Amino acid sequence: MTTLTFLGAAGTVTGSKHLLEVDGSRLLVDTGLFQGLKELRLRNWEPLPIPARSINWIALTHAHIDHSGYLPRLVRDGFQGPVYCTKGTADLVKIMLPDSARLQEEDAEYANRKGFSKHKPAAPLYTEEDAMAALKLVRGADYGEPVELSERVTLRFIPAGHILGSSFVAADVASKGRDPIRVLFSGDLGRYNEPILNDPSPVTEADFLLVESTYGDRLHEHTNPKERLAEIVNATAQRGGKVIIPAFAVGRTQLLVYYLRELEEEGKIPVLPVAVDSPMAASATRLYTKHKEDHDIDMQRLDEKHENSLATKNFSLVQGRAGSKALNEDKGPAIIISASGMATGGRVLHHLAQYLPDAASTVVMVGFQAAGTRGRRLQDGEREVRIHGEMIPVRAAVETIGSLSAHADRSEIMRWLSEFKRPPKQTFIVHGEPNASTALKDRIISELGWNVTIPVYKEEVELT
Repeated sequence: MTTLTFLGAAGTVTGSKHLLEVDGSRLLVDTGLFQGLKELRLRNWEPLPIPARSINWIALTHAHIDHSGYLPRLVRDGFQGPVYCTKGTADLVKIMLPDSARLQEEDAEYANRKGFSKHKPAAPLYTEEDAMAALKLVRGADYGEPVELSERVTLRFIPAGHILGSSFVAADVASKGRDPIRVLFSGDLGRYNEPILNDPSPVTEADFLLVESTYGDRLHEHTNPKERLAEIVNATAQRGGKVIIPAFAVGRTQLLVYYLRELEEEGKIPVLPVAVDSPMAASATRLYTKHKEDHDIDMQRLDEKHENSLATKNFSLVQGRAGSKALNEDKGPAIIISASGMATGGRVLHHLAQYLPDAASTVVMVGFQAAGTRGRRLQDGEREVRIHGEMIPVRAAVETIGSLSAHADRSEIMRWLSEFKRPPKQTFIVHGEPNASTALKDRIISELGWNVTIPVYKEEVELT
């Protein structure tokens, strides 16, 4: 018997975990952390409904923490099997998982020192030691390379165009006396015609499809993101303020630097200090130049010219806490890009605490902001937010550039689905808030006539 259980990203965007069971063997696709609302974050502390040691294999669609960040906890709880992903993802998790652990340890230490945690003492979900143990299990594969888990199950990774190394995971399940089935996990679907990365690869068939719906109910702004970014930078520079951009360390940070470099070269913005203040983003930027298998044609041309497409004229990758603190002592206009992208943690919180009260400065949201995150609260216009136990007034301008999102919008999801030569037997809408998932379900049914459902958390279905 083959079953699928939705242990995350069901009814919400984060916490991606999908359990595929084939005659008792267990494959977990993605090991994401829940983020956002407290009720979701508390799930990270709940044990899975199955023992971690009972999972045979793990496959990762990509390295973002809401898809990979629970892996060290699983290893801590007893998982010992191999973890498969693309080579780009394998390199990224080597920096992202230890970084996630360090942030948790630092946040716990800071909470204990300041005494603002309800838990005595505050503790991290996992440690850097747990993260390093998890990395020993990671195995990188090429796009399209068959990865045989058993006589029954074979995996393939297909380019998804979301971030470096991102993929759709195709699980082909063979069975004696029955037709084989293909279960396709979309992970996060990328954008078309974006700089740096290749477009999402077309997929023509699957028997069972899990498709993300982060932006399933909306279209991205048609505003040119470069032009909007130039407007914000110029207006803030004229006021003498700082541009603070909470950005995911992998993907959005590199795209922002790419655009800022182009704007400088085109003379559309002044040459300002541009600082990437995230150890993980600094390391990820180096990896983006290494993994040329993910580069689109324009990036390949820059590679051939040996031009650094991911640096501006006055560019710095900030080193250490001292370097981060020094940014807030520098006077005059500047651009600071720092993680985390939803302002849930990391160094960006210190910059927000410093500059949110400054009416000359601007905070720019460039990625999806999940319900309950500081990023969403800022986006929704709240006039003060809590950071490290203190209420910080919001006097800075808060802008959103929706067209900088790394997720496909409604039309791009439908474009990708239209490539299928036959309808899947069942399509499951995951990785979205309820309104977005429902809107996408209705559109797929009305335009394609497919059989579509929206699973609930911990729901199990039989695949036949």
